[in-house]
Amino acid sequence: MYAFEYHRPASVAEAVRLLREKPEAKLLAGGHTLIPTLKQRLAQPSDLVDLGGIAELRGIREEGGALVIGAATPHGEVETSDLVRRTIPALAHLAGEIGDPQVRNRGTIGGSIANNDPAADWPAAVLGLGATVRTDRREIAADDFFTGMFETALEADEIVTAVVFPRPRRAAYAKFPNPASRYAMVGVFVAETDGGVRVAVTGAAPCVFRLTALERALAANFAPEAVDGVTVDASELNSDIHASADYRAHLVKVMAKRAIASALG
Repeated sequence: MYAFEYHRPASVAEAVRLLREKPEAKLLAGGHTLIPTLKQRLAQPSDLVDLGGIAELRGIREEGGALVIGAATPHGEVETSDLVRRTIPALAHLAGEIGDPQVRNRGTIGGSIANNDPAADWPAAVLGLGATVRTDRREIAADDFFTGMFETALEADEIVTAVVFPRPRRAAYAKFPNPASRYAMVGVFVAETDGGVRVAVTGAAPCVFRLTALERALAANFAPEAVDGVTVDASELNSDIHASADYRAHLVKVMAKRAIASALG
């Protein structure tokens, strides 16, 4: 690693101040992407601002009928939360599918969505449920938050503080994990909400996206067989050593069917 200064602020305001004073600084949440990047000497931040000591960023609560999860809440806490299991069980299931116990007890929801790895699980839940991302200065709708591979609508000195998930009528997540990393080669989150059906796909493309053709099909018939009439275009999907674009297109339909079946109970 290159040399850097380490900071552990006690408040969001202090963390924002550090980011503004030190434009070459990087935020440290769970560190599952940043630490390997530093070890490989692919990044050279002047400072690391560790968010782990900010109590206001952690916790799970209900608010106005919605589920609010603090940005620094580890995946493992979401997985085991009685409140999450009672209100949006699909989120507890998704959190339990992330990595291994070590990853789930260090990685955070805020770090995951701010990093926006193409194969991360949380972006599918945020987009699939039409959640709202809260930051230190504004609220960002899920449809506007994820802008590209490892890119979001966040400003350089902006910090995610929480994610607000509206409670769906029913929802489920299914993924085909890479056997080594447990990252999603393809993951599909399906939700029937008060505003309609939403389907979000992660792992298949450079950025999480909504499968609108399937949303329309499920609005007419919320059943696994609705997937059969939908065509998934492979031309803009990922192709790598793990799976071709065509195979990922096939997996999207398979995982969608499994998610729908799970949502139906």
